[in-house]
Amino acid sequence: MTVPQPPEPIPGARLLFSLDPSVSHLNHGSYGAVPVVVQRAQQRLRDEMEANPMRFFGPGLVDRITHARRHLAAFLGADPDGTALVGNATTGAAVVLQSLRLRPGDEVLTTDHGYGAVALSVARECARTGAVSRTLPVPLTATDEEIVEIVRAGLRPGRTRLLIVDQLTSPTARLFPAAALVAVAREQGVPVLVDAAHAPGMLPATVASVGADFWVGNLHKWAYAPRGTAALAVAEPWRERIQPLVVSWEQDSGFPTRVEWQATDDYTGWLAAPVGVFTLRSLGVDRVRAHNAALAAYGQRVVGDALGVVPERLPAPGGPAVAMRLVPLPPGVATTLDAARALRSRIAERLAAEVSVAGWNGRGYLRLCGQVYNTPEEYDRLAVRLPALLAQG
Repeated sequence: MTVPQPPEPIPGARLLFSLDPSVSHLNHGSYGAVPVVVQRAQQRLRDEMEANPMRFFGPGLVDRITHARRHLAAFLGADPDGTALVGNATTGAAVVLQSLRLRPGDEVLTTDHGYGAVALSVARECARTGAVSRTLPVPLTATDEEIVEIVRAGLRPGRTRLLIVDQLTSPTARLFPAAALVAVAREQGVPVLVDAAHAPGMLPATVASVGADFWVGNLHKWAYAPRGTAALAVAEPWRERIQPLVVSWEQDSGFPTRVEWQATDDYTGWLAAPVGVFTLRSLGVDRVRAHNAALAAYGQRVVGDALGVVPERLPAPGGPAVAMRLVPLPPGVATTLDAARALRSRIAERLAAEVSVAGWNGRGYLRLCGQVYNTPEEYDRLAVRLPALLAQG
């Protein structure tokens, strides 16, 4: 099989970012990268805030946040009156969990592809309320149909109070059939939280098309917003039950304002986030998605070849738009959280490459991302140098 051809670069895209050019930034999915124009927009807002804090935090700030939220909700295909801006997807998940008022005997159902911090949040809420959590194992090679059947068989109507599924998984870079899973759960009366941390900007599916009771996604990963910008969309029947993690002065305003207003938080990132969406649209949303997915596929193949992974054994992402790909590491390498962190640090220090490394179900994986500032040569360099580093143990 031939190596996938890398895409043509998008002219001028690399110059939009202030990333260190001596480092290969191949892990956009973890923290994103904020374009310079967005950084400057946020800095202007910070300058305004520091010039007169009393005026900035006055009554008009709620209206400015609402305006930014409406712009971002339109981009996501979400109802702006049912969408709240929050700090990140993990925060949104915590808001939902504590708003459910779980009781002893209730169950929260997840899969083993879920994000670790969300799993910790589930564990804490279950310990606090007496509810239990249960995790469904889903093979990495499972088809969409198999995933749906695994979840269908795992639901316990009357006991399962919440199903949490990922739209695009963080540890395994796998696209899940979120809309189909929501439909299956709805048949059995089980509400669903879709963790869509990586969806905004990368995936074409709208919030409305997924149809979840709760949906949370980060705009600071693939939609070029400042970090700390995410959206929590809530279906109409649940909105009055949603409570913020911290009560502040807009508590009586109802959802979504009661969740958004957190006293003297720095709201400049949210206010600047529409500039990130504008930047993405200026480059061409479909063009960026296609470029990033093709580049990630190229990187997966060349690094996989260098490590001796048979092409047929490279994990498939489940969809053509996915800009994150996994490469299996040799058996016994990075199988634990500590070992994965140590290897990631060694790759960063010795190879000047930022990647994600994770251990999942007893196997270590390298996760590579594609973004408009990346070049095929960066993956080629990693492919040449990584085998020697791994051989050193």
